[in-house]
Amino acid sequence: MSNLFADLPGRLEAERVDVLLATDGLRLERIVSTGQATPPGEWCDQATREWVVVLRGSAGLRFADEPEPRALRAGDHVLIAAHRRHRVEWTDAREPTVWLAVHF
Repeated sequence: MSNLFADLPGRLEAERVDVLLATDGLRLERIVSTGQATPPGEWCDQATREWVVVLRGSAGLRFADEPEPRALRAGDHVLIAAHRRHRVEWTDAREPTVWLAVHF
């Protein structure tokens, strides 16, 4: 893939994760969401830090230690500390949400 907006599907059963680069200490991913969310009651708890930016679309990202989800739109980014519990509350179902995620 040479363009982050290439091959965007209209609808997916599950999020699509394309690993763009992987080394011993770093993984770069393009994630495409079409209305997906973390299943109810589940939280992500990663061993590494993750910096994520929304390139297109929108999403709601919630942290366990915050009362409300953060609404992320194109250009918004956040650094997620290792083991900081979080979840995706919603992603835009009208257009693909394209994320770029760096795990390190």
